[in-house]
Amino acid sequence: MTQTQPEHVDVLVIGAGLSGIGAAAQLRTRHPGRTVAVLEARERLGGTWDLFRYPGIRSDSDMFTFGYRWRPWPSDTSLADGQLILDYLRTVAEEYAVDELIRYEHKVTAASWSSQAQQWTVTVETPDGTKELTTGLLWGCSGYYDYETGHAPHFPGQERFAGEIVHPQFWPEDLDYAGKKVVVIGSGATAITLIPAMADQTEHITMLQRSPTYVLNRPARDPLARKLAKLPESVRYPIVRWSNILMQVGSYQAFQKFPGWARGYIRSQTEKLLPEGVDVDTHFKPAYDPWDQRLCVVPSADLFKALRRGQASIVTDTIETFDETGIVLTSGEHLDADIIVTATGLKMKPFGGLPLTVDGAEVKLHDTMAYKALMLSDVPNFVFTIGYTNASWTLKADLVADYVCRMLEHLDRTGRKVFVPRRDESVGERPFMDFQSGYVLRALDDLPVQGDRAPWLLKQNYLVDVRSIRRAPLEDGVLELV
Repeated sequence: MTQTQPEHVDVLVIGAGLSGIGAAAQLRTRHPGRTVAVLEARERLGGTWDLFRYPGIRSDSDMFTFGYRWRPWPSDTSLADGQLILDYLRTVAEEYAVDELIRYEHKVTAASWSSQAQQWTVTVETPDGTKELTTGLLWGCSGYYDYETGHAPHFPGQERFAGEIVHPQFWPEDLDYAGKKVVVIGSGATAITLIPAMADQTEHITMLQRSPTYVLNRPARDPLARKLAKLPESVRYPIVRWSNILMQVGSYQAFQKFPGWARGYIRSQTEKLLPEGVDVDTHFKPAYDPWDQRLCVVPSADLFKALRRGQASIVTDTIETFDETGIVLTSGEHLDADIIVTATGLKMKPFGGLPLTVDGAEVKLHDTMAYKALMLSDVPNFVFTIGYTNASWTLKADLVADYVCRMLEHLDRTGRKVFVPRRDESVGERPFMDFQSGYVLRALDDLPVQGDRAPWLLKQNYLVDVRSIRRAPLEDGVLELV
């Protein structure tokens, strides 16, 4: 059915995952007089943490920075599993009454800005048919990857394989891997999580990687949080959180500035954890420098323990072909398998693939420049949340929420309604994500660019970005307010 008179809300948030829940909670707290709706295409909240159901799914960032700044993570667990994270998000949604704002099975299919009306008209597919809403501020919190398809390259001969082939993004609830031989193709965070999570039940599990990844170990429970356990949460949480922030920023800067030292440090730590017979340089020596791609973190050495127990093994080679019973490698070795898991990565889909138009003209993402990595040039009253690649997603999400709330306060004070960054052609271009991971490289042509200097540039350094986003003047000569 077609709606004749569109409903209007002051702020429309797309996505009820980590970013969307945080956005709506901050709007509820700091702008209680504004109307807000959260549109979620799926049947449940949680985003990534509800979608992915593979064994062992967990955060690879510490929970004291992955949790919201304004809502403490409630335990000393540092790298939490998916269910704990989902429980946390549900609790926050209930505490801040965000659950009352979410409209499930509402998929946004188009958004059009009118300068004359100074608002967005948003087309939404719902269980009751197509509807339209209007809003003064559109906030994209749907992340950057495709929920409907993962990156799944075709392997030679895969049709011949007699067992099951599974992609982690679409894990079957009834998959029985007990007593089975399993091969996991991949070397990223998903593969490194799957191996120890499945190892106790499989006959044997093998991680087959084309190239190595840097892997760092950290305690599953935060040592500082445990030491400060008797302190009030209001005291303990900021201390532990800032300790983790400083460690993240400091280690990233040190690894980038001294890559030779970083390689040696990571190698020495890894070598200590490996069993005899597993060569560190064959299986854990990437061709790139630390943080050119995201570092993988394992809690309490669980991956290395599975290797030492003989439940798991790691093979670095390329695939010649699948056959009926497994995988033939280029070296000639054969990996027997009953189940093959293709942990081959994500497929990027910025802003959920939402088509945007401004005054009838299509917005082509690759022609836009990102402003502070939260807005797009010449796209009015549109904000997006995309987290850090080198630190916890939520650190950036919290900064974007702060910026939006500040902007709304500024508009109220000045009596203006529209904000839009205007691109200066003298500003040089840099990649939106200066990162060498495959999922980024595959999508570079579809992403906006980033400026090479402030205020367009975001430093990917939380301590610097706090000043740029949370404290810098809103009217900076680039942002036009009407």
